[in-house]
Amino acid sequence: MFQRHAWLAALERSACAVPETGWQALVPCLYDASGELAAACVVYAKGHSMGEYVFDWAWADAHERCGLPYYPKLLLATPFTPVRGARLLGRDAAAREALLRALLDLARRARVSSLHLLFLTDEERARCEAAGLMTRTTVQYHWSQATPPWPDFDAFVGALNHDKRKKLRQERRKVRESGVELRRLRGRAIDGPAWELFMRCYEQTYAEHGSMPYLNLDFFRRLADAMPEHLLLIVASLDGQDIACSLILLDPQLRRAYGRYWGALRHVPLLHFELCYYEPLQFCLEQGFEVFEGGAQGSHKMARGLLPVECTSAHWVAEPRLRAAIAAHLDREGEMMSEQIDELRRHLPLRRDAEAQPRREEIM
Repeated sequence: MFQRHAWLAALERSACAVPETGWQALVPCLYDASGELAAACVVYAKGHSMGEYVFDWAWADAHERCGLPYYPKLLLATPFTPVRGARLLGRDAAAREALLRALLDLARRARVSSLHLLFLTDEERARCEAAGLMTRTTVQYHWSQATPPWPDFDAFVGALNHDKRKKLRQERRKVRESGVELRRLRGRAIDGPAWELFMRCYEQTYAEHGSMPYLNLDFFRRLADAMPEHLLLIVASLDGQDIACSLILLDPQLRRAYGRYWGALRHVPLLHFELCYYEPLQFCLEQGFEVFEGGAQGSHKMARGLLPVECTSAHWVAEPRLRAAIAAHLDREGEMMSEQIDELRRHLPLRRDAEAQPRREEIM
């Protein structure tokens, strides 16, 4: 869904991902002998490394120290969206392989420092490795429905181990006892005032952390017009006043939900966990969504029932000496990541019995 024209067009037409903000969109297209489109993608010429969620600041610094420019670089990813999904869009495997070759050729001809493909599918990872690209693993935390499925939120909570189960119930109880009330707005029920409330919450939370949001109200309004079926807004009120929101993105076809944006005008202890994890998980169980992606980073999410999942990126670097140094770094980083993965596996929040097993493809 995040590679749909409506999503990418909203980013561009709202001036969020445009050359002025460091995102120059290029659209390589491959056609067959009959003139039919066989493969395409949107790749960005980037003037910085912000909004990517796979961090390469040290690589940029190394280039600069060697007197080599790192920017512009080429990036194949959805701006500001750390979600796994197909990047090489083609009608068959041969077309996707040809598209990757074309991207590498573009990077060489344009004499950019590097090409980066982020949050890839397993097929794309294998294709990139076969083409000689370096791969890198990061970790996210996702919830997935069990087999057999949990019928409701209470059943899911009951599948957690004792400490996590107790903590979750205490946190939800404290939010209720504070007087907070929640309501869900889905699709076109998210009207103009609701979007304005969301934006105030979103901007204030960024400001409290000393930063500026990547996205603006125009972007969200364009999503509401073009993709209303993909939007769920959870609103929290206290003493008759709306004080916080979380925006959950939905893919009804894949039965996946994505926790992406949140903000609050007033601080209420533990409200973040309620709006960003517990209420979305309850929604997923009620509506038959099978996966909830909790966003980038955050091992604290395991205490809320989300499990670690590997995410892969692939990288090509033009300068041979720096490419060798980065490859060595990635080997060391990969060893540390394997150790981290093993440690996470020893602390899964679910009881180790047959009734508490998530779908296996969602665990590393």
